[in-house]
Amino acid sequence: MIQFPSSEETVCNSLLIEAKPILHDLARELKIDDLSEDFLKEIVVPIALYFDNKFPRRDKPYFICFTGGQGSGKTTLSFFIQKLLSEVLKRPAMGFSIDDIYKSQEERKLLAQTIHPLCYVRGVPGTHDIDMGLNLIERLSAANSDAMTPIPSFCKPEDRHYPQEKWPVYKGRPHFIFFDAWCGGAKPISEEDWAGPINQLEVEEDPEGVWSKWSNRELSKDYQTLFNMFDLLLMIKVPSMEFVYQSRWIQEQTLAKTVTDPELKKKIMTKDEVYRFVMHYERLTHYILEEIPKFSDIVISRDGNFNFSISKTP
Repeated sequence: MIQFPSSEETVCNSLLIEAKPILHDLARELKIDDLSEDFLKEIVVPIALYFDNKFPRRDKPYFICFTGGQGSGKTTLSFFIQKLLSEVLKRPAMGFSIDDIYKSQEERKLLAQTIHPLCYVRGVPGTHDIDMGLNLIERLSAANSDAMTPIPSFCKPEDRHYPQEKWPVYKGRPHFIFFDAWCGGAKPISEEDWAGPINQLEVEEDPEGVWSKWSNRELSKDYQTLFNMFDLLLMIKVPSMEFVYQSRWIQEQTLAKTVTDPELKKKIMTKDEVYRFVMHYERLTHYILEEIPKFSDIVISRDGNFNFSISKTP
């Protein structure tokens, strides 16, 4: 059995020293001004080293999910671990997000017309093109060293995919495919004791639970096919639903810094709009916070001050 490395081990310290310049460059690219040394030492380096030790080289890529509430930091953590694995440990890694495989506006409009108006709002199970994700994994798994695989890319302010010619392209076959998804690994909630409306959005727009139950049933379908492919599930656990609201607002402010197009800047959400948006996710997020830590392989706890600590290891 592979032991999870301690951050105090010599191999972790050596790896941190070697990786620091590369990881700080990445932080600048991501516009992270306050990169924590402890985050690199206690979280990024031990996890990357564990992946390298745990998963030996083979033809088929390993498929690893980072899950947790909106704004928990799963995408950022994935970027840092990808960088360390690829450039320092020489284990090619790439990643994509559930946010990049949304159904189109046209598809969601049809759902809104035939099932419930809230089906148009992207984010909950039922609004993703899971086949797009499955096909991507299949292409990457079959790629040769010269293959060029386009990676879906979604523009949130425009609420549509970028033109395919602007999608990033991955060359070759990776050792690791990382997938970050706020609901990654989630299972459908039992409808036996289904709670009534749990927030203002549901009270006003879905009092009978038509939309929320539809999304829950969608989660039981091809989402489970994708989730059952995970070789490892890592969760970032935040302290409360209120933290999710605050984190998603911070995420929107960060997005505003990176958008340069004046028209796109107009589509950045206000704080009230962000909070209303997160209400769409609240019902399933409560389940995620309570249940997913029980069957995740690795759990990282994040406190109210945005400090990370590993609370569960294999």
